[in-house]
Amino acid sequence: MSGFGEHGSKHSVSYLALVLVAGLLLGAIATSYFTYVQISRLDYEVSKLQSQLSNLHGGQNVTYQNITIFQNSTALSELYEKVKDSVVLIHGTLSDGTVQGSGFVYNYSGMMVVITNNHVVADASEVSVTFSSGNAYAAVVNGTDPYADLAVLSVLGANKSEFKPLEVVSSSTLRVGDPAIAIGAPYGLTGTMTTGVISQMGRTITEENLTGGFAIANIIQTSAQINPGNSGGPLLNYVGKVVGITTAIIADSQGLGFAVPSNTILREIHALINFGTYEGHSYIGVRGTDMSYETAQSIGVNVTYGWRIVQVVSGGPAYNASVKSDDIIISLNGTRIRNGDELSSYLEENTLPGQTLILTIARRNQTTHLTETIYVSVVLGQRPPLG
Repeated sequence: MSGFGEHGSKHSVSYLALVLVAGLLLGAIATSYFTYVQISRLDYEVSKLQSQLSNLHGGQNVTYQNITIFQNSTALSELYEKVKDSVVLIHGTLSDGTVQGSGFVYNYSGMMVVITNNHVVADASEVSVTFSSGNAYAAVVNGTDPYADLAVLSVLGANKSEFKPLEVVSSSTLRVGDPAIAIGAPYGLTGTMTTGVISQMGRTITEENLTGGFAIANIIQTSAQINPGNSGGPLLNYVGKVVGITTAIIADSQGLGFAVPSNTILREIHALINFGTYEGHSYIGVRGTDMSYETAQSIGVNVTYGWRIVQVVSGGPAYNASVKSDDIIISLNGTRIRNGDELSSYLEENTLPGQTLILTIARRNQTTHLTETIYVSVVLGQRPPLG
């Protein structure tokens, strides 16, 4: 029994070995076959693509395709469909003609309003708002702020179904290179959408006739195409949230558009609706110019950045704090200031009238001719009313 058992075991082992070998051979053959099929299929697909490319290069026919571009998993066409009915056309009647701009619907604590630029409605005796449905209604101006180029309108007699508000989110998280979308009515072409990126933050622009020479600060620069008629329309991120209001371009430029940041809207909307104006713009009472290497050489200082004061307004906050001409502001409350854009933007975003601001100033000592650093406390005033 034991011998049979040993003999039987050897045959079993041999048989098992054959089965395993056979299995391995069959597996190898099967794998080779499937590999061959896949390679053949890939060869076929490559040949097919090469043929199609050859036809495209050699043929004269034009191929039309529906292409959907995705950014952050959002289709631009789908985003447009979601927000287009929130953007409106604004007409204003002037003493010598008409003005046209854009705007968008916003829900302020259950109150539906239209936000636009001040310069769109500033001189208008009558204002109307036209929705994407084509329905137009008279509108009245609730509040304006020329210093931020903002205006808030109420639409009269419109059905609630016309109002499709957009969400306004903070612009603090914006970075250069972030995508941006502008929707408005350039040259009266309603519902026009353009795309680009955030080109820079913290710019300043000036509308001499409306701001009394004061800068509109903390402005967004974007490469999204903006043209006359876009003013007041929304600048959106790629999920359809408002991050700014398109407001200005540089004449004859390409890809240089500017927008009021959404933080300004969020900061001012309550005052504009409830009081008709906003009085939170800080005022130092100085005029100046950006520093440069050449300027530093000409006035004998070793500081090549900052904002050089060329005039101190008599009786203003800086005058009362003994700030002088040729002082160079290089820091505000410990934040480095490289130029006038940064100075104006810091004041707009971080201060209010009545607060105390610490100026770090580079000043040339008239006796030693050395550049000294001094610290000056200034109690900020409020910008004077316009008009």
